[in-house]
Amino acid sequence: MSREQDVVQACPTDLYVGGKWRAAEGGKTLAVEDPSTGTTLVQVADASPADGLKALDAAVAAQADWAATAPRERGEILRRTYELMTERADELALLMTLEMGKPVAESKGEIAYAAEFFRWFAEEAVRIDGGYQVAPNGQGRFLVMRQPVGPCLLITPWNFPAAMGARKIGPAVAAGCTMVIKPAAQTPLSMLKLAELMTEAGLPAGVLNVITTSDSGGVMEPLIRDPRARKLSFTGSTPVGQKLLEQASEQVLRTSMELGGNAPFLVFADADLDKAVEGAMLAKMRNGGEACTAANRIYVQEPVLEAFATKLTERMAKLKVGRGTEDGVDVGPLIDAKQRAKVKELVDDAVEQGARVLTGAEVAEGKGYFYPPTVLTDVPKSARLQKEEIFGPVAPLTAFETEDEAVAMANDTEFGLVSYLFTSDLGRALRVSEKLETGMIGLNQGIVSNPAAPFGGVKQSGLGREGGSVGIDEYLEVKYVAVNLG
Repeated sequence: MSREQDVVQACPTDLYVGGKWRAAEGGKTLAVEDPSTGTTLVQVADASPADGLKALDAAVAAQADWAATAPRERGEILRRTYELMTERADELALLMTLEMGKPVAESKGEIAYAAEFFRWFAEEAVRIDGGYQVAPNGQGRFLVMRQPVGPCLLITPWNFPAAMGARKIGPAVAAGCTMVIKPAAQTPLSMLKLAELMTEAGLPAGVLNVITTSDSGGVMEPLIRDPRARKLSFTGSTPVGQKLLEQASEQVLRTSMELGGNAPFLVFADADLDKAVEGAMLAKMRNGGEACTAANRIYVQEPVLEAFATKLTERMAKLKVGRGTEDGVDVGPLIDAKQRAKVKELVDDAVEQGARVLTGAEVAEGKGYFYPPTVLTDVPKSARLQKEEIFGPVAPLTAFETEDEAVAMANDTEFGLVSYLFTSDLGRALRVSEKLETGMIGLNQGIVSNPAAPFGGVKQSGLGREGGSVGIDEYLEVKYVAVNLG
């Protein structure tokens, strides 16, 4: 326990504004909870709207100098951040587990994933290019340049407290943008620690400003409506994203929105069932199911449904649930009591409508917000969990007969973030991939996230892409110069 206390005590708890750590207005604080026990880990600064405006002031003041900083220098800061995260992965992972709940092994995986965004965009910083073109009539020339958008507002969720920040900060730094970032109130420690590391890596004062608050709407709305802000990037639920888009429309802000998901997971009869089950475990149980990319609806072709269900149930039933710091734990707690209540409500609704429980569904007594890995079969189309994001360790199975039926079921949602598809038929793989209405597809694999690939969705799952060679484009404006040669 002393090591846990040491890690928490070593983490900053103030706001980070203009290169300085400072208390919130009036000394107000908010509690950060350990979801495995329900007890308070530490108190952090609880920013007011005035604190938020000071953070934007700092970002605006630093923008011109930062945009003029050499791309190589910006890239080297990102590279040093990557190296520091890698060196201190054990400390960062433990801190994340304490505030978010996931097993330490998963937290280490997230730290490695987050660090890769800094390495990737360190390399992209020096590859910002432009263009030179002869006018079609031959009478002039076109110059095209790409420049930083300007001060950015970044809002991150609680489920991946390091990676979601890194995925936004990396390209912003590489492009030459300053920023104000607001992590989720449940998991602010990972971002505060990251700000400390980036300062150690040489990031100038005012480039990154971190605001922690229990009043997200009250603090961020004035910043979104402020004409000095030029970009908004949000990862979170679709309803909140829709509200932010309305606010952003006032200043016509550039927006990136990575919103909700309702991922279908299709298993055809010709699939390798063992690989499909392994893929389902990854797609469903990564982060305990608390991921926008989690397999939310598992559709299995009728001839192999029973065999797939048996294999998946065996795997799920063997998972060990417990505090993420304990040895051998596979599944940690859900983030809070509200989230656990929602998962239970969705499962109860499905069971009441005829779904059968193959394993799980019984909430254990005791401290912490634990929910058991659960497999349901015969899940009716009318069940709420067929439409709503589960965000928990629940795998609902539904049978399908034909390829066309599978595609129709998969696309029967307003969301379109990611789909998963398991088949050994190349023709089917291509046909179905082309028909699925999602921004990403896992073909015979249960993970799609990669810093070198463009992450994002269609329909109500969002706008824009993060990561990959296009990730930096979200933070750059295109400027065209018409050149008269006469």
